[in-house]
Amino acid sequence: MENFTPILSTIGGVLIGLSAALMMLGNGRIAGISGIFRGTIQPAEGDWMWRAMFVAGLVGAGGVMMVIQPEWFAVSIDRSMLAVAAAGLLVGFGTRLGNGCTSGHGVCGLARFSIRSLVATLSFMFTGGVVVFVVNHLLGGSI
Repeated sequence: MENFTPILSTIGGVLIGLSAALMMLGNGRIAGISGIFRGTIQPAEGDWMWRAMFVAGLVGAGGVMMVIQPEWFAVSIDRSMLAVAAAGLLVGFGTRLGNGCTSGHGVCGLARFSIRSLVATLSFMFTGGVVVFVVNHLLGGSI
């Protein structure tokens, strides 16, 4: 494990949990990224601005950190761009199919003891494990 960072990972997890809690307490909304993003594309009446600001904050914060700590973004992926694009499309399809993503179900839903979110999160994790095994061991990692 060359990228094992337990302290930074713990700090990141605490910040994600804190921001999800603040979103619920301050806005009464669940911090599910896929649902928030979808609401910028298909907004309800008077519901677009906060969603757009949230998404802009995510992108903007990433941009600021890329300038401040560019080495954090130095990741090499030994997959083709086609495989990366296909994976992104499948993740998007899965979040639509599962009515949410890991932030909505895994962080916020589990914190609310939602059985639906538990099933969704277990499905995400199991499917991800199976796909990694199939690609790396049965297909030789060549995708």
